[in-house]
This record gives sequence, structure tokens and C-alpha cells, in this order.
Amino acid sequence: MPAQSAIRTESVGPLLRSWRERRGRSQLDVSIAADLSTRHLSYVETGRSTPGRGVLDKLADELEIPLRERNRLYLAAGYAPAYPERPFADLGAAREAVEAVLTGHEPNPALAVDVRWELLAANRPAQSMFTDIAPHLLEPPVNVLRATLHPDGLAPRIRNFTRWRDHVVRRVSRQLSRTAIPELRELRDELAAYPVPAHDAADGPAANDLAMPLVVASAHGDLSLLYTTTVFGSPFDVTLDEIAIETFFPADAVTATLLRAMADLTVPS
Repeated sequence: MPAQSAIRTESVGPLLRSWRERRGRSQLDVSIAADLSTRHLSYVETGRSTPGRGVLDKLADELEIPLRERNRLYLAAGYAPAYPERPFADLGAAREAVEAVLTGHEPNPALAVDVRWELLAANRPAQSMFTDIAPHLLEPPVNVLRATLHPDGLAPRIRNFTRWRDHVVRRVSRQLSRTAIPELRELRDELAAYPVPAHDAADGPAANDLAMPLVVASAHGDLSLLYTTTVFGSPFDVTLDEIAIETFFPADAVTATLLRAMADLTVPS
């Protein structure tokens, strides 16, 4: 309750203006796209006019505001939040879809994370990649990026640590700009400050002609992995809006063979 009361003391106008500026949009541009007069939008941003719920809906859509932040807007304007936030376990068909993707992606690694990169679910190949890291990195909630780049995590086994960390830091920065989640700023700064392992070369293994892979040493040989990110379309739940499924694919034939062999070793007899 105290947190909700604090949210209600916010003014909707400055919140909207901050999102418009975050997106690099002018009042004229946004007002035309949202079918509003520039004067109306100006009055809303300065607090001279209270926007109706329909106006908020239009502006939130046009500015691509995440559902969590849309609820803040509604509260600041005096309306009830529009979007529920259920635990991952209570997402029903959506949770089953996540689990189907993870299981179906085997023998390749795949995992689901929330907007703060906290682990929600992982398939067996992904779990096996984190079995030999420090226990403190596996205490819930597990932050996947911290477990990957921390000196006590996967970092000593990442062949192209510098290049991969730089890529991850840029990715988190873009995510911070898109979502305004304050914890992402702290996470980005923490990741950027991690030391480079002694074995890491400045450039690391060469990227192929498709994309830069994550190259991780394993007991069976080096794994070279490309990744894709999947999100749900048209979510109406805050949790679902913030879920991403990270699926890894072999970047070469050697990795594909190794992943199949490693999967055979972990299948219960």
C-alpha cells in the first residue's frame, strides 16, 4: 500500500513528457500520430488538463510504453491500473507455451527471463551450462547475466569475454532506454565493471559472417552459440509483457554435434 500511495502522488503530465522525450519525439509528432491537438498534449504535459483514459491509451500506444509503466500513468491520472501482474506460475497457456519452446528446443540451450534478467525457467542444456558456477550466483532469484559474466560464474569459460560483455552491456543499455527499469542501470554498471579474465584476448575468437557467437568452453570442447530472442505479441499482463525467451543455436557443425552428444549423456537411462 505505501508503494501504491507513492505512485499516486506522481503527476501524469511529467510522466508522459518523460516518455515522449525518452523516445525522442516532438509534441507535434506525437499529437499528429495520436490524433490530438498539439495544444491538448501541451496542456496534458503541463498539468493544465487531465487526460481521459482513451487519450492515455492512444499516447501509451504511440510511445510504446511498457505495461508496467502504463499502470503508473493510469494511477497518476486517477484511474485504476489496466493490466494485472500474475506470477509466472499462474500464466496458464502462456506458461505452457514457454515450457513447450524450452523443451522443444533441446538439445540446444534455451531459457526464459524477466525484464531484469532473472531466470524464470530453463531447459536441461541451459541448466547444465550453469552447474559448475559459484553457489551464491544460483541463489534465487538467479540473474542470468550476472551468472554469465561474474568472475565466479561462466566468465572463466567464455573465450570471447570482452566482446561478449561489451555486447551485453550495450543490449542492457538499449533495454534500459526502452523500459526505464531502474534496476537495469545498476545491472549494466555492475556488468561493465567486471574484470576481464586473464585468458581473454582483446578481440576474442573471430565472429563468423552471420553474427557474433558466444563461445564457451565445456568439458567436451568449445561451444559456439548464436542466440535469438522471442517475446509474446499483444500481452495484457505485466509479467507476460516482460518475459523474453532466449534460444541458443549452434554456430557451427562442431557445436551442433557436441550439443547432441552432451544431451545423450544427460538423458536418464
